[in-house]
Amino acid sequence: MEFYVEKSCGKARAGILKLPHGIVHTPVFMPVGTQASVKTLSSEELIDIGAEIILGNAYHIYLRPGTDVIKLAGSLHNFMNWNRNILTDSGGFQVFSLSELNKIKDDGVIFQSHIDGSYHHINPEKSIEIQYDIGADIIMCFDQCTPGDADRKETLNAIKRTEKWALQSKEALERLNKENNKKQSLFGIIQGGIYDDLRIKCTEKILNIGFDGYAIGGLSVGESKEDMYRITNLVSEHLPFDKPRYLMGVGVPEDILNAIEAGIDMFDCVFATRSARNGTAFTRYGKLNLRRSDLATQFEPIEKDCDCYACKNYTRAYIRHLFKAKEILALRLASIHNLRFLIKLTEMARKSIIEGKFQEFKNSFLSEYKIS
Repeated sequence: MEFYVEKSCGKARAGILKLPHGIVHTPVFMPVGTQASVKTLSSEELIDIGAEIILGNAYHIYLRPGTDVIKLAGSLHNFMNWNRNILTDSGGFQVFSLSELNKIKDDGVIFQSHIDGSYHHINPEKSIEIQYDIGADIIMCFDQCTPGDADRKETLNAIKRTEKWALQSKEALERLNKENNKKQSLFGIIQGGIYDDLRIKCTEKILNIGFDGYAIGGLSVGESKEDMYRITNLVSEHLPFDKPRYLMGVGVPEDILNAIEAGIDMFDCVFATRSARNGTAFTRYGKLNLRRSDLATQFEPIEKDCDCYACKNYTRAYIRHLFKAKEILALRLASIHNLRFLIKLTEMARKSIIEGKFQEFKNSFLSEYKIS
């Protein structure tokens, strides 16, 4: 992996990330393909909307179809016919989101499959092995994510595990790279909840271990917007300039712009596709309910100047009809639009950084965008 900052505008950065499956231009939004698929969309459609990298989830892919199948296919890229880059989530977030099925210990997590009820044990070594077998271009360390309202004691215990597991993750990947004579990149994850001193403590520990890039985890998990923005700024200020910075699980337009302003390079979130499947489209004026009755005779695209396939070919009236008729095409068209909206947002942010006009771009966008 190679990364360099092409241009800065304040703290905002336009970068180039070179990976085995092509160049990624940052800031970048990564669509989430949890189960080796971005829900309702084909790989060809992802290319058409400008996706340069997507996210796959090690936990879900490990359970189904299983890493043995992925290895036989050659890689996750081959399996899903995706010839661009893939970043894999280690499964640490599932420790948080599926907490009723998990038991966390210092040596890893015992969890019960949500598919068949079988029990599994994942530790840093196992997580790295799964992601390595998947063939990810960027692998994430195994970590423990805490909820937004976690108390100080719970958060402190989580960062101790995160720090310990980060070192074990790095050692595991170094062994695999040496044994197989190939190099896959590894990002460290910084936890610490909403506690400034714990975030700084965790940042220092993760930096001392040393990684190819750094992620801020444990945000957008129930904390306030003010806390999210404060912690993002705080941690970003302590990260090395020459390494990519990834804010995990954030995909709301105003949150992306505020994080870019703080110096973040990479984003992912299921919010865009989940909102689409629930009948909500993103527009420059805010969210649009695609089931609204007044759309029934609006023969214009979701967004007039949008270059996505849905907006170039279909009207609000037709897409509303599809939702009311419960046609699968409704979910697909709305997902195409929402993902293109966020990818285009990061493309425009990048252009404004290169032109030295990011603040003007952000202010102009948010002056029209209705936050709900």
